[in-house]
Amino acid sequence: MAEIAEQAAELESSCDELRSILSRVGEKWAPLVMAELVSGPRRFNQLRRLLAPITQRMLTATLRGLECDGLITRTVHPTVPPQVEYDLTDAGRELLAIIGRVARWTDKHLEAIHSARAACRGR
Repeated sequence: MAEIAEQAAELESSCDELRSILSRVGEKWAPLVMAELVSGPRRFNQLRRLLAPITQRMLTATLRGLECDGLITRTVHPTVPPQVEYDLTDAGRELLAIIGRVARWTDKHLEAIHSARAACRGR
């Protein structure tokens, strides 16, 4: 009995961690920021221009979240004024590839998903 309870607790913990990562990936801007960094490091204002109409506040929050999750790095160059660059980590690149596969899966199955949802609403 103790072994089953231990496995259940481990599964619950894993699910909590998965939900935490999926919530980051499910944010509106996080995958777009990551996609812009796939070709190499970018500065804040470059990202802001590329991702218009993202606000400065939202970009800052998104970058901080991605950095805290270890998906991007933030490098401050000792210049006047300081230049800050953001880049994907290896984990970020790997996750971005997975997101790309999920996006392709979604495109492939979108019509069927919409049909199933419409049938569900009709009940």
